Amino acid sequence: MSYGIYIGRNLTADGVAYLAGYGDEPSSHWLEINPRKTHEAGSTITVGVTPQADMPGTLTEIPQAAETLRNLRVSYSYYLGVPAPLTNGGLNECGVAVRDIWSPSRKDLIEMTPKDQTGPNYSDLARIVVDRARTAREGVELIGQLIAEHGYSTYGGNSHMIADPDEAWVVIEFAGGKGLWCAERLGPDSIRASRPGYIGEIPDAPNEDFRFPAHFIDTAVELGWYTRGEGPFNVNDIYGDGKLRWDGVAWVEDEMKARAARPEKVTLEDVFWSIQTERLTGDTAGYGQVVPLVHPSDDALRMMWHAAVGPVTAPLMPVFLGQTSVPDAYVQHRYLTTGESARFLDCRKEEKSPDTVSHVPQGVETSDSAVYQFKRLMHLAFQAQDSILAEVWDHWRALEAKVNAEVPDVLRSAEILIKAGEAKLAAQVMGEFSHRCLRVAMEDCVALADAAQARLRVAERLNLKGKPMAPEQLW
Repeated sequence: MSYGIYIGRNLTADGVAYLAGYGDEPSSHWLEINPRKTHEAGSTITVGVTPQADMPGTLTEIPQAAETLRNLRVSYSYYLGVPAPLTNGGLNECGVAVRDIWSPSRKDLIEMTPKDQTGPNYSDLARIVVDRARTAREGVELIGQLIAEHGYSTYGGNSHMIADPDEAWVVIEFAGGKGLWCAERLGPDSIRASRPGYIGEIPDAPNEDFRFPAHFIDTAVELGWYTRGEGPFNVNDIYGDGKLRWDGVAWVEDEMKARAARPEKVTLEDVFWSIQTERLTGDTAGYGQVVPLVHPSDDALRMMWHAAVGPVTAPLMPVFLGQTSVPDAYVQHRYLTTGESARFLDCRKEEKSPDTVSHVPQGVETSDSAVYQFKRLMHLAFQAQDSILAEVWDHWRALEAKVNAEVPDVLRSAEILIKAGEAKLAAQVMGEFSHRCLRVAMEDCVALADAAQARLRVAERLNLKGKPMAPEQLW
């Protein structure tokens, strides 16, 4: 399902636009930094879904770009039969950020989707945009071109939020196998949440604020779902679920608009809160991301805030595009990774079939798993929301505030080094700071979880299991 929110720069305290959200991943997920790469002429990538997917299709090959951009993103190992690894998006070196969010299509479109559908799936589109797009608008155009040339493999309808420092777009991709998609531009005064993604009324023809293929409205006319001249074309009413803003979307959009109306406008802490609140974030949330949409003096200085699991019980810590690695605890582990149960560790390719070679190095597997530990803390904290969850919340907010106060100095130090021709030293400064923040968060997580487990064990001995527990009962 996933969730995303965009806040325009005119509404924030620091004059920076933000794209934030989380991915709903029941499988394993991991943080990765992908370098810029060149690809040989004729290279291809595999896209689509398999016959085993909930809405089956056929995998195909499409051309790879001559060059893909450096990017930060979270990958995960499984969703509804879609081949791994998957992604909901991330941030690239040009400052383009992507979030993937579900958006249910009209039931009729779902039913008419071909059983042998082909073309990029939702994850393919997110990955290709973060790999190739140099502006948000270019990302929209990429999605349109890919669907027109190769088709689209759906699981029932989807959307993307694509943003850069100047603008953002909501793109809806519809089921049905008819190449239907629509995009709406968001500007510096916009606040838009997606859970699910939505677009309302659009003009009769594409313009600077709306993009859609030439047959978009004609298809609805041909199907008898719209008559020209009967009123505005409402995308959600005609091709979507007809609900437009769901209750959670309306609530968080209205809350953020109220905060934007304050003299201090929307702060970074408010942006964090928009993906941390327990009203929208729980066990389904696989991770959290907040991207400040800026154009720094060097692309290496771009960053995103990352939470290992749902940020209601995990802190958002900084990761920089210029750093070269992330701690082992945050990379891919076997925990929850689809297919790992059939593989063995420490197999060598020259002796074993490639199918038996683990995707996870043995050295990494000896490290702790951030996903496991933060999920453990989440499940413990939610057993005592008035006490343990409240304490965990306060602890992480204090850590985030401390780290946020240090980030400007780290970026300034790295910028000075880059201007002095010391890009490697700059990468080291950013990397060591990010590693320290992620490591401290992990250490605190384990300590908090151990303490919570002990307190819950005491509460169980006091016959308080299954009952609300007051703070004094847990000490």
